[in-house]
Amino acid sequence: MTGVGSSQTVHKVNFSPPRSFSTVLKSALKETFFPDDPFKQFENESRKKRAKKAIQYFIPIFEWLPKYNFQLFKFDLLAGITIASLAIPQGISYAKLANIPAIVGLYSSFVPPLIYAVFGSSKHLAVGTVAASSLLMGSTIEEKVSPTTDPTLYLNLVFTATFFAGIFETALGVLRLGIVVDFLSHSTITGFMGGTAIIIILQQLKGIFGLTHFTTKTDVVSVLHAVFANRSEVRIHNFPILSYILALKTSKFFGTHMARHLLSLTLATWRWESAVLGIIYLAFLMFCRYLKKKNPRLFWVSAMAPLVTVVTGCLFAYFTHAEKHGIQIVGDLKKGLNPISIKDLNFSSEYLGATLKAGIITAILSMSEGIAIGRSFAIMTNQQTDGNKEMLAFGLMNIVGSFTSCYLTTGPFSKSAVNFSAGCKTAMSNVVMSLCMMLTLLVLAPLFKYTPLVALSAIIISAMLGLIDYEEAYRLFKVDKFDFVICMSGMIGVAFISMDIGLLISVGLAIVRALLYISRPATTKLVKIPNSSLYRDVEQYPGENEVPGVLVLQMGSPIYFANCSYIKERILRYIRDEQSVADGKANIIEHLLLDLGGVTSIDMTGVETLSEIRRNLELKGIKMAIIDPRINVLEKLTIAKFIDVLGKEFVFLSIEDAIESCRFMLNESKEKINGDSNLA
Repeated sequence: MTGVGSSQTVHKVNFSPPRSFSTVLKSALKETFFPDDPFKQFENESRKKRAKKAIQYFIPIFEWLPKYNFQLFKFDLLAGITIASLAIPQGISYAKLANIPAIVGLYSSFVPPLIYAVFGSSKHLAVGTVAASSLLMGSTIEEKVSPTTDPTLYLNLVFTATFFAGIFETALGVLRLGIVVDFLSHSTITGFMGGTAIIIILQQLKGIFGLTHFTTKTDVVSVLHAVFANRSEVRIHNFPILSYILALKTSKFFGTHMARHLLSLTLATWRWESAVLGIIYLAFLMFCRYLKKKNPRLFWVSAMAPLVTVVTGCLFAYFTHAEKHGIQIVGDLKKGLNPISIKDLNFSSEYLGATLKAGIITAILSMSEGIAIGRSFAIMTNQQTDGNKEMLAFGLMNIVGSFTSCYLTTGPFSKSAVNFSAGCKTAMSNVVMSLCMMLTLLVLAPLFKYTPLVALSAIIISAMLGLIDYEEAYRLFKVDKFDFVICMSGMIGVAFISMDIGLLISVGLAIVRALLYISRPATTKLVKIPNSSLYRDVEQYPGENEVPGVLVLQMGSPIYFANCSYIKERILRYIRDEQSVADGKANIIEHLLLDLGGVTSIDMTGVETLSEIRRNLELKGIKMAIIDPRINVLEKLTIAKFIDVLGKEFVFLSIEDAIESCRFMLNESKEKINGDSNLA
């Protein structure tokens, strides 16, 4: 277009007719649900090839299986056997966290990995149960039904919650609503995992110290109270050396009297045989983790350590008759493959609220963890995973799992890291693991009946220590204090209140932060960089050239009802600030240029706000112009007649074009004033 009264031609703004409603809606839906444009690959293809690509897209196994060969299988075989050795102790341990029979934990590593191998898009994700979801599901359902007084009903509700989790995950995958998972920010997950790890570790003190009575609550205060309150259930043992060491260490910090009191509490409560065995196993597991950290090629040592712990624990318990010495064992594990449990699902209205709550919350958590882990390993190998496919795969494997005596599964970090380190090439490693678990269920399951609970507690504590990421928390503190607050609120809330309340607090703070960003968007004053046509934020480049008589402001977010008042007040404040530095001279601001390049959308309240700002400036003798409005914004401004009121000559494609036009008008105004004074 041509500048106002100028002979210089500048770049034209395209005032094409507004698009139809159907076109706008189609574009919006595509960006919302299909930002990756998955159907682009089907263009210009024959019907047969389209059908083939569609099958490969929706069922990923058909994409990699035709190209599969023995060379790849060698890597997957080793990885599958390795993660199977980790799945056995983890399956038993995490089932214990959920207060369900240990055999269900083994069942959960047989059927779901087969489903994931067919529908999953990640090559490195290893399927299995996870500690946080196990504990959360157990604690939620336990509020309705006790696992000790009615274990059958309790287990049926766990299967039902798993079914609801699968339905929820499948629905999100089909509807491509991965945005739900995005509400769990990195800082929220870090804090939640850290808080969950703390309470899980403390709960394992029950197994470490051989307690038989314990609290059903998960918060730190209740757990610690349970640890020290049940001392009457165990006889007092007298160990001079242990007493001397404890008294010597504690007296330095608490004094002799308090040291004796603490010593009497601990020795009265804790069964020393179980505690000693637990400390030995924990030291062994931590040493193996240390070896892996020092030399990543020794990953298999850390991966095999839990199975070695279980096997040696079984042998120890069998030959020493550990139960007679107060060391509890898992108990009978019946061999055989997963029994059908679809008939056991319970949809009674009395328990529906608890199962829905447990299913949806654990589904969101497990999806977030699984998708994040899959993406992390994909980035390491310069590959991609599809979050919506992952949600669909997780959903299907949990639905089928709930029908076959399995509870919630996803892609746990520990098992996936071992799978990656073992050199897996495809999802076939999950098939190998599943076959190993089938062999275990058919032949070896009864042998694990002698597994000491203290060994499982040591395995869980070792795994949970890796989830307390204090280095990441410190990095959040250094980089972003608000993210650190979100992280710590989640951790403290989970540890001292409850898992669901802690998660809600953290998510709530993250949403509040997002709302603050929306309601207080960035509005910056731009100045010109010397010897260039670039205009940048004056706070970042202070002292650069300002154009006399022209104020350039950049809007950095959509203009909605929530931020309109702030934007208006901020713009007027910029005007007042510029006038205040005029040192009593005439108003130096004659033109306000609003750069709308960063405004992706605007609502009707936003349009009215721009109209109000224009009228306000007109009363002050200031002309307003807009720069680079995007198509969505320009269409609404056109339909609302704002462009007609403003004038198309005050809409520019670039700041440089607008500045040139303003300079011409300023010079023209000065010439007119000088001419009038000469006539006078």
